Amino acid sequence: MKLLKNKEIRNIVIIFLLCGIAASLACLAFDWRASLVCAVLALLLTAILLIDAARRYRCMRQLSDSIDELLAGAENIDLTRYNEGELSILENEITKLTVRLREQASELKNDKIMLADSIADVSHQIRTPLTALNLIGAALRDAGDDGTRRSELLLDLRSQLSRIDWLVSALLKLARFDANAVSMKPETLPLAELISCSLDPIAIQMELKNQSTVKEISGSITCDPSWTAEALTNIMKNCSEHMGEGTLFVTALENPLYSEIVIRDTGSGIDPRDLPHLFERFYKGKNSSESSVGIGLALCRTIVTRQNGTVKAENAHEGGARFTIRFYKGAV
Repeated sequence: MKLLKNKEIRNIVIIFLLCGIAASLACLAFDWRASLVCAVLALLLTAILLIDAARRYRCMRQLSDSIDELLAGAENIDLTRYNEGELSILENEITKLTVRLREQASELKNDKIMLADSIADVSHQIRTPLTALNLIGAALRDAGDDGTRRSELLLDLRSQLSRIDWLVSALLKLARFDANAVSMKPETLPLAELISCSLDPIAIQMELKNQSTVKEISGSITCDPSWTAEALTNIMKNCSEHMGEGTLFVTALENPLYSEIVIRDTGSGIDPRDLPHLFERFYKGKNSSESSVGIGLALCRTIVTRQNGTVKAENAHEGGARFTIRFYKGAV
């Protein structure tokens, strides 16, 4: 009998039989009929034990088979029939494990899809300037001694190299955030100082486009100054690129709940179809420039959210695009 190969069951059966024999011998001293009854009861109890153990082990084998099917990829496995004692506890734990494994499998599948899409997007974004560089190289070869033409081509060459450098730098920053390798170093500083640092990188660009800035700033903010300034610069740069001559309005204030920065331009605004996707990686809006790669605003959102903040884009009632950034002082 296979069941008796189990050491635990075999030991229990031996103990039951020894106890039955001992009880029968003890009863034999008084009456042989009592001894017989005791022996029969001992055999009956042992048989009941074996039958119950066999039923339990049969259920356990079925449960084991069901687990094997789940590991093999089966999905419609019913574990609710194991509803007694320890098997019920085991069934509950296995059900939790199954649900978690399915969630992890779904997450891994989504991560693989996102990774494949990201690689395709990066390849496309890098291929464009590389193609331009090849064309510029061929044009330089054919330019001969034409100094003016060579100067123009060298400027184009520098522009494309700068584009690749910015793209790679932004992708590395995003990868560091994804890997939780960025350590924020919060400091408390005046909002005016943060806004000034954010505007400096695009000051020349705005001057060349005859754009002005109107600021209304008060209060302070607690954040990582360098990362936050980069996030704000990306928004301001985006606003500057999507308006001609105009004004960039920057309003910043502090209250007991949060520090808020509102950036508004006087451009044509954001296409309503772009609003839900504006902060997605590699998303390019309908009115994006050819040099846009769709990373700046995605990096901005990542930086802000990692500091217990929120960023929202909308079209202002006065016209143009408006970005609202809030850094909360407590959990939200």
